[in-house]
Amino acid sequence: MTTDSHTSSTSSVSSPYDTYATLQVSVVDGIAWVTMDSPPVNVLSLKLIADLSRFAAAVRHDEQVQVIVLQSANPNFFIAHVDMELVNQWEEAARVAAELFPEPSPLNVFQQLNEQWRTLPQITIGKLQGLVRCGGSELAMALDMRFAARGQAGIGQTEVLMGIVPGGGATAYLPRLIGRARALEVIAGANLFDADLAERYGWINRALPAEELDSFVATLARQMAALAPGVARAAKQAVDSVHEPLPVALAQGDALWQQLVFQPIATSKILGGLAAGAQTPAGERDLEGLLRSL
Repeated sequence: MTTDSHTSSTSSVSSPYDTYATLQVSVVDGIAWVTMDSPPVNVLSLKLIADLSRFAAAVRHDEQVQVIVLQSANPNFFIAHVDMELVNQWEEAARVAAELFPEPSPLNVFQQLNEQWRTLPQITIGKLQGLVRCGGSELAMALDMRFAARGQAGIGQTEVLMGIVPGGGATAYLPRLIGRARALEVIAGANLFDADLAERYGWINRALPAEELDSFVATLARQMAALAPGVARAAKQAVDSVHEPLPVALAQGDALWQQLVFQPIATSKILGGLAAGAQTPAGERDLEGLLRSL
């Protein structure tokens, strides 16, 4: 991973997040950079599951963190898949699951982990430089956004080749992302998708040249983290009403809008935009840059 992929190489690790065996966490300017490091291929082992769960439980209540970027220290593997050794460790897996998720649930430990990440109030971004399959792909699907390196990343669900179906949520997440027919192609076909095809299907947000992935994700994360307090979280909350009936979703969006639009910071930014040239031909050519400069 290149040094410009995040700023943890030059910033101290935040103290609440420095006790993980398989994660390196750095919080800088409202962004939590979470780097998975579980050699040799980042299998989703009980240790990695536990660390990811404990981080999610802690960061959920951190008002300073607006955006979370999940990435890998190994440029060749995001998460290879669930640790196949678990087939001999079911008792230990049950113990870890009970420790991490003590409340009764119909979901298995992989699903509970993914739902823990999916329901975080922060915006979450997966940066896929290398291969990600099965349980790793399901965790990536639970994130809000996924960006992948063209020519390097590969994503797939290969569980059927092991005589099983996906157990971490792909059968529920994937049809919502890419539609039923394509989800069945992915799951029953068990082929590896390159970044360009995954983008075309809607599995990831964008396929980017490998040398541009770090800077693109960093820029996007910084833009989101720099929004006025509460805006990034409100945007996620409003968009998450997509599966509600339309009148309910509209009402939820209105409530969130009203919470923010009458705040002094919103008035200041709107009036500042007008003073800087919004609603003029020159100002409207780059309204985004004008507003970000305020």
